[in-house]
Amino acid sequence: MAWFDRLKEGLLKTRQGVQSSLRRLVGRGVDPAVLEEVEAALLSADVGVRAVDRMMERLRDHGRGTDPTESLGLLKETLFEILAPAQSEPLETIIRRGPRPYVILAIGVNGVGKTTSVAKLASRLKQAGMTPLLVAADTFRAAAIEQLEIWGKKIGVEVIKHRQGADPTAVVFDGIAAAKARGVDVVLIDTAGRLHTKVNLMDELKKMKRVLNRELPGAPHEILLTLDGTVGQNGLAQARQFHETLGVTGLALTKLDGTAKGGVLVAIAEDLKIPVRLIGVGEQEEDLQDFRAREFVDALFGVEV
Repeated sequence: MAWFDRLKEGLLKTRQGVQSSLRRLVGRGVDPAVLEEVEAALLSADVGVRAVDRMMERLRDHGRGTDPTESLGLLKETLFEILAPAQSEPLETIIRRGPRPYVILAIGVNGVGKTTSVAKLASRLKQAGMTPLLVAADTFRAAAIEQLEIWGKKIGVEVIKHRQGADPTAVVFDGIAAAKARGVDVVLIDTAGRLHTKVNLMDELKKMKRVLNRELPGAPHEILLTLDGTVGQNGLAQARQFHETLGVTGLALTKLDGTAKGGVLVAIAEDLKIPVRLIGVGEQEEDLQDFRAREFVDALFGVEV
C-alpha cells in the first residue's frame, strides 16, 4: 500500500469525526449553524483552539457568497498554511549536512513508541547508506534494553548497553566513545520514558545533554521528542514542557492510526512551531515516514468529501 493510502487509512478515525460537518459545509455553505458544527468537530479532533480560531475566522471573513466547495478549499488551505512551516527536510538530508557523528537524543513519556521509532529510524538511515549506532540509555527497564537489542539484531545495527539500573549518562558517555572510535555516522540514544512533570527525571536529561556537549561539542544535534497521537491535547502539554526544559528540535508523532484526535499535530504546529520530522500510522517499518503537510491535510479532510 502506498504511503498516502496508509496515511489516509491511519487518519480514518480523525477524518470521520469532522467529515459529516464538512459535507454540510459543502452542501449548505457558510451559515452560522454549519460553522458552529465545523468548529465543534475540529475541536473534538484536538486541532486546538488557536488553530481552529484562525481557520474559522478565515471562513467567516472570506466565505460569504463563495461557492460551498470553495469554502472547503479555503479551510484546507488555511490548515496547510498552519502546517507547512512544521514540515522539514528529511532527517537523512539534515544528518548528511551535519557533523560526524551526528547525535540524536530521543525523549518522551512512557509508552509513546519511542524505542520502536528510534529503531525504525536507525533502519531507515542504514538503508540510506549510513552507519548508525544505537545506545540503550533506558536502564530502568531490562525490557527496554532487550527490545533495543532485538531490533539491533534484526536491522544489523550495533547496540551499546549497560546492565539494568546503571547510570544512563554513563551509557551515553560510552556510546559517544564507541561512535568516535568506530567512525559511525549517526548515534541514536534511546532514553527512559519519563513524565514531563517529574523534575528529577527531566534534570537527568539535562545532565545527559551536558555530557554529550562536553564529549562532542554541539551534541546532541537533534533532540527528538516522540508523542503519542492518541493523547490529544495532553501531547501539546508534554511538548511544551519538554521544549522549555531541553529545547526540542524535532517531533515524531506516533499511533495516529488509533485515534480520533490526530488533529493535535495541528495544535502543536500552531502553538510551538517545532518541526515535525516523522509521523507513524502503524507497526510496520514503512509506517513511520516523513511528515508532509499537503498529504496530511488531504488525508485528514479527504481529497473528496
